[in-house]
Amino acid sequence: MADYEPPLWDMEFALDATARINEIAGYPGFDAFDPEMVEPVLSEAGRFIQDTIAPLNRNSDTQGARWQEDNSVQTPDGFSDAYGAYVEAGWGAVPFDPAYGGGGFPWTLALAIQEMMNSACMSFALCPLLTQGAIDLLSHHGSEEQKETWLAKLVSGEWSATMNLTEPDAGSDVGALRSKAEPVGDGTYRISGQKIFITYGEHDMTDNIVHLVLARTPDAPPGTKGISTFIVPKFLLDDAGQPSVRNDVSCVSIEHKLGIHGSPTCVLSFGETEGAIGYLIGEENRGMAYMFTMMNNARLSVGTQGLAIAERAYQDAVDYARERKQGRALGAAAGTASPIVEHPDVRRMLMTMKAYIEAMRGLAYLDAAAVDGETHHPDEGSRSRAGERAALLTPITKGWCTDIGCEMTSLAIQVWGGMGFVEESGVAQHFRDARINPIYEGTNGIQALDLVARKLPLRGGAAIEELLDEVDATATAATGALPGCGTPLAEANEKMRSVTADLATQMSASPVEGFAGATPYLRMIGQVLGGWVLTAQALVAQERIDAGDTDPRLALKVQTAEFYCTQLLPLAAGYAPSVLASSGQLMDVGADQF
Repeated sequence: MADYEPPLWDMEFALDATARINEIAGYPGFDAFDPEMVEPVLSEAGRFIQDTIAPLNRNSDTQGARWQEDNSVQTPDGFSDAYGAYVEAGWGAVPFDPAYGGGGFPWTLALAIQEMMNSACMSFALCPLLTQGAIDLLSHHGSEEQKETWLAKLVSGEWSATMNLTEPDAGSDVGALRSKAEPVGDGTYRISGQKIFITYGEHDMTDNIVHLVLARTPDAPPGTKGISTFIVPKFLLDDAGQPSVRNDVSCVSIEHKLGIHGSPTCVLSFGETEGAIGYLIGEENRGMAYMFTMMNNARLSVGTQGLAIAERAYQDAVDYARERKQGRALGAAAGTASPIVEHPDVRRMLMTMKAYIEAMRGLAYLDAAAVDGETHHPDEGSRSRAGERAALLTPITKGWCTDIGCEMTSLAIQVWGGMGFVEESGVAQHFRDARINPIYEGTNGIQALDLVARKLPLRGGAAIEELLDEVDATATAATGALPGCGTPLAEANEKMRSVTADLATQMSASPVEGFAGATPYLRMIGQVLGGWVLTAQALVAQERIDAGDTDPRLALKVQTAEFYCTQLLPLAAGYAPSVLASSGQLMDVGADQF
């Protein structure tokens, strides 16, 4: 396999042309950030990640995390040292409040660093990913005392954090959870119950682990309305705020998974003796609303994982295609063998990967820019619009990018041929690692339902209309300058607009009709938005070319957008019949007939 090389030029281009990082830099609260910092920050982060994190990836898969009989977990060789270097370098603190040791930089820039981390070694990157979500939750909903107690160590990365929702009988149906929280009388609670699928629920890389746990207090109403969120640390803190006595929480096993072997996915038991001591966040029975702050943060990050793993697989595919000689390319001398990169079908696969990756990158960064706008834009109305845009884009980013990520890692195996199917080549690891992404942080089916049921109706449907208006504006701008992009994008968006209106009509008449078409709708709009961001980038690239910039990467940016819009974007229209098909084709089949 090729060594991972961060795609710094394309990342910087997307931050500039799509996320408009220069505009974000002017928002209040980003005083420590200057757009001139983007290149050196990404370059230095990329160097650190390439040298320190990327070499862990292969061993993370072959060795994996190991559960010990004393209920501890040993991470793969090199993880603990690399994590210590990561904390010392301060990369996890980049987007957080300087009052707690953060860098005060935009989330958009931090997401680009996350992309590199996940390309380098997704198993390793999952630890700081969950910690960042916990910081977001505590920053929004924790008391001042809780912020002072926990945030600084989480921001620095000295302590890590987890999200504890899932139980054996309560997966996506979180409202069915049974974990209990009994008030002690001194402001604390005794937590008891079992949680499963807890990423980095136990490990050897930090001095403490801060578990954020969903549980029910006595007499709580049923369902999600009766859920509260608690801070349950692995070690209780002494008067100096340092870890001391072990809390009543233990890891009773770790899962043996298809991929991400280096990331310990734990079964945690709370309260096997007297009950784990927990601290209520906010109000009782508001826990699900609080946890959604962390979940939405994680959903954007998981969407970025789909992009990141596809990028790593693409680099391996390109490297192999250049070196592997098989067959004679058209026009090559008789009796010679050509690198497979010279064959049209291999070119098709590589261009498909390249185009989708750049589309995913643009979409994810655009989503992150909306998050920054929601939290920092100086105008209240603009903050509200940015919040709607982030809410609308997040299920698309999570769902579309993770589906495409699986398809692109599979395509990388196809480029490798039979050697890709052999584990020793290493390329199969990307396919296995990527497969979790459409499942966790809300399956992609849940993302699709969220999109059609909650996000399309935002502001009476105005939020989605405004997004589609922006797509039309880009298509119009490109029709003259880049007809290979503008015309297909205009046609695809016209279909997207009509399908969106028809779906809204179906939903108002019968929700089951909309639910039946939710997944193909998400795939359709993801395909269209991918064409949009690439066309917008191609317009910027063409403007620079017209101004005299001779960088060949600009011309390639235009070519990539044209390839997507002519060969991949037309797939969007093919989803339309599935979106609007009768739910009877699904629901009239008896459960016993499958």
